[in-house]
Amino acid sequence: MPSASSSSSAASDSGRPVPSRLWRDADFRGLWVGQTASQFGEQASLVVLPLFAVLTLSAGAGQVGALRAVGQAPILLLSLFVGAWVDRWRTRTTMVLTDAGRALVLVAAAVAGLLGWLALPGLLALAFTVGALSVFFDVAYQTSLVRLVARDQLVRGNSALEGSRSAAQVGGPALGGALVSLLSAPIAAATSALFFALSFLSIRRIRRAEALPERPECPPRVWRRIHEGLRFVVGDTTLRAVCLASAAFQFFFAAVMTVYLLFLPRELHLSGTAVGLALAATGPGALVGSVLAARLPGRFGYGAVLVCAAAVGDGVFLGVPALRGSSAVTVPSLLAVSFVFGIGGQLVNVAVMAVRQAVTPDEMQGRAAATITFVGMGLTPLGSLLGGFLAEEWGLRLSLLVTAAGMMLSPVVMAFSPLARLGRELPASHDAPPTAARCEVQKTAIRWS
Repeated sequence: MPSASSSSSAASDSGRPVPSRLWRDADFRGLWVGQTASQFGEQASLVVLPLFAVLTLSAGAGQVGALRAVGQAPILLLSLFVGAWVDRWRTRTTMVLTDAGRALVLVAAAVAGLLGWLALPGLLALAFTVGALSVFFDVAYQTSLVRLVARDQLVRGNSALEGSRSAAQVGGPALGGALVSLLSAPIAAATSALFFALSFLSIRRIRRAEALPERPECPPRVWRRIHEGLRFVVGDTTLRAVCLASAAFQFFFAAVMTVYLLFLPRELHLSGTAVGLALAATGPGALVGSVLAARLPGRFGYGAVLVCAAAVGDGVFLGVPALRGSSAVTVPSLLAVSFVFGIGGQLVNVAVMAVRQAVTPDEMQGRAAATITFVGMGLTPLGSLLGGFLAEEWGLRLSLLVTAAGMMLSPVVMAFSPLARLGRELPASHDAPPTAARCEVQKTAIRWS
């Protein structure tokens, strides 16, 4: 049975009409609206649930930290398992079920909060559930795009989806805070559930048939499927470079942000409002990066865009330790830093995702996405610890300079990898390694030949 992405990528050969413009495709519009609503709901809930704990349950700082950690834990605990699971199921079904689950969980939290039935352990369980379902959704929507659009539309599709995600990362927390301020925390939780309900309705309207991946008679166990995904990513030079560059960036970026959030108020003496304004400029930059990502690779090549965007976006932080003086000087400079970082980061995100989707066969899409997420995000706690240690031992300015220099390891890895040699066209899909079931079929064929 041919995979959905195969038929999608070769749409013109199979006779299925490819829309001349991506936005004319009703199924893609359904995915985009649903993913946008889901991202806003997810980002709003990241603020609503901690405020729920503070305002309704009088939680302390340690308890709020634990709540955030529990909500983020599924990324590390479940990503590899989710990738193995998503590869075997229709992504539309996965997204619809996770949207319904998150909406129900938030409504349950709102009802329990209004009735006074919800205690901190229950809220921790709800936060973990929402986080786990979000991992399923995020892996599924990345896989779904490959099965919905033609190969030459991957970059524009990713640009639209990543632009929505960037907008949600900026507007979602602000929306969550506004909902809690204008309404009560329980009502804000119920309102956040409406975003997941909207995503449910939009994605449910996708009508394009999505072929299930071929299932062997004796499917390998989940650990073997995870191992197959890891082996595929490690064995592919392009994906291995993506993993190494992502791990280097996430590790040092976590260290940079730990120091940066101390540097702004203590060394530059900025107010909380000024700090928030400086950080928020990343969002508009990311939106600009999403627009540029749909055009620049086709003009200059994916390799040149990846290396240059990473070098400029990451390198701009090297100038921050030199900032001194009044907020009238430092705040505009920090806004420029965040804006440039947002542009470069989003260019890299969109281009890397398109390359990863292009080189990965359909049956490996979920596992490849989950493996790269696991490797990249897995080092962030260690990076945060390093940033705190250096800040205490070396001082804030030197620590910020050293950790910002460490971020430059990511573009260096790209520059000396196959990623730098990519041209204007996306690379061809690579063959997946044979599964245990396939190997058994091959051995049988040899035995009977």
